[in-house]
This record gives sequence, C-alpha cells and structure tokens, in this order.
Amino acid sequence: MPPLTIESTRGEGAESVHRVSAVVVDAKGAVVAHSGDIEFPTFLRSAAKPFQAIPAVADGAADQFAVTPEELAVACASHNSERRHVALARALLARVGCTEQDLACGPHRSLAIDLGVRLPGEPLPGDLEAPGRLASNCSGKHTLMLALARAQGWPVAGYNRPDHPVQQRIREEVARWSGLDQAAIREGSDGCGVVSFCLPLRAMALAFGRFGVSDDAAAARVRAAMLAHPELVAGRQRLCTTVMQVYPGQVIAKVGADGVYGVALPQRGLGLALKVEDGDNRSAMVALIAILTQLGFDTDPRDQLARFASFPVLDTRGETIGTLRARGSLTFA
Repeated sequence: MPPLTIESTRGEGAESVHRVSAVVVDAKGAVVAHSGDIEFPTFLRSAAKPFQAIPAVADGAADQFAVTPEELAVACASHNSERRHVALARALLARVGCTEQDLACGPHRSLAIDLGVRLPGEPLPGDLEAPGRLASNCSGKHTLMLALARAQGWPVAGYNRPDHPVQQRIREEVARWSGLDQAAIREGSDGCGVVSFCLPLRAMALAFGRFGVSDDAAAARVRAAMLAHPELVAGRQRLCTTVMQVYPGQVIAKVGADGVYGVALPQRGLGLALKVEDGDNRSAMVALIAILTQLGFDTDPRDQLARFASFPVLDTRGETIGTLRARGSLTFA
C-alpha cells in the first residue's frame, strides 16, 4: 500500500494531495506503525498543553490554588470559548490573584468556527463568548502558568517569554517526556505568545505514549482530568472531544495548530503523533480517523466520528463536487 495521504478530489481524480507523516510507538519508544517521515521536525503547538500543565501539578501550584479537575482539563484545552470554558478559566484566574490583563494570550474568534465540524443545518454552539483574552482557546493554559509563577514567587510579568522560569520549567518537562536533551529541542513562539517546542515526530509520539500509562502522580492527575472531562478539552462539534467520548478511557487526543495531533492510547500503551506536512487542519482530522481505523478502532458505525472521516468539497452554490479523503496506509512493524 502507498503511504498515508489526504487527497482532495474534483471530478474523478485527485486535484491536490496533502502528505502525512505519522508514527505510533510504545511507551519504550519502539515503532509500531508509521507513514512518511517519522523524524519530521514538528512544532507541537497546542498539543503540548498536557505537558505544559504537569509542572503546575508536580510543583504544588495546583494544590495551593485548589485547581479542580475541570479547571485542569481546561488548562489542557484548545477550547471553543464556550461559556463553561471561559467561566472555569475566570474562576481560577481570580484565585491566583491575577486579572485578564495579566494573560499574555490575545483574542481570536471561537475555534468552533475554524475547527468545529457541523453537519448540514447544524448551528454553531449558541453559548460562545465574544473574543477576548479569557475567551482565547489557550486561556486555561495561561492561567495555570500564572498559578505556577505565583506559587514559586516568580514574576508574573513576562511569564510567556523563553527566559522566564515558567517556560524554562516547562522545557524541562517536555524534554523529560520526549526523551530528548533540552539542547535538542528547537523553540519558536506559539500563536498565543508562549514558547512552542519543535520535536522529531517520533519523540512527540513517545511523550504521548508515556503520558498515557505513566504512574507519575502529576501526569496521572492531568490524564484523569482530560479523560473525565472531554467536553472541556475542546468542545461541541470538535474532534478531540468527540473521539474521547466515543472511546472513553481509550483515547486522549490533543490537537495542535497547523495539522498536528498528539494522541495517547492508554489501554494499548501506545502514543501517536501526526503532522500534515502542509499544515492543513481538516486533513489532520481525516488522517487521525484513518489512523485510528487502521489501528483497529471501529469507527465506521460511529456516526459521531463520521463527520470527521471525510469532508465534501463544495462549489459556491453549496453543491458537492469532490471529497477530502484518506488514501494509503500505515506500515506496521
């Protein structure tokens, strides 16, 4: 079989092709399945959020500020800016003793518009907050970073900068889970203003594989929060939430911008990382469903996931003239 790709058809044939690099590893790093370049340099973007949350739990900030499982799930989220998401971030921000102006993230429209997948005639969620820093999809993450700074007595100002102790502490954590030396981790700035880490795809998969099965107390607490509250990890009409609801306890999925997903499969002891090389986010959704299907997850009869498995290509009249669909296969070791 050819490697996994996502193709956009027009008429009888493919008009464009999105290359996918993906790798599945066990918790020791052995490759189970792959397609494309397993060492593809990949910025985790928001897929890093579980690992960005762990230091606040491990170092006592979560206990000091009585962070609830729901708030911890929102800290790991790229959320829809639904009222419940924003309310949880707002409550924690107040307990930390900070205000919205302390958040380094900027405003943007709801991810329900850009990453949500609606069926024909299905409206947007009706409870979306207006754009603002607290309504940023990253507001929970930023609030937990502020909690870590407060608990450690570090300055609040500049907590998002690479030289701030908060970001240095998170870099240590990313290195620990990925099995890399810190010097081997490239950095850039994420869309929300904090550090974004660039790893070989296989190291990213290893981090998620370890996260899914580790008995490390802080990681287990973060993992439990995400599994218990998938509706807070993304929101209605979003793939991360839906796949975790369809396979409770079996899948922990975390989207990253520009065609990235990091996934832990706790019951199988596996980690998965994928990158659509041209950064197409819809193609990444199709790729994730295709990979889960090839790993033996029975997605075909699950109408909740069917909306993410392929997408119609529409003309200006709203008529279907093609399909965005998966082609090819993983190679199994």
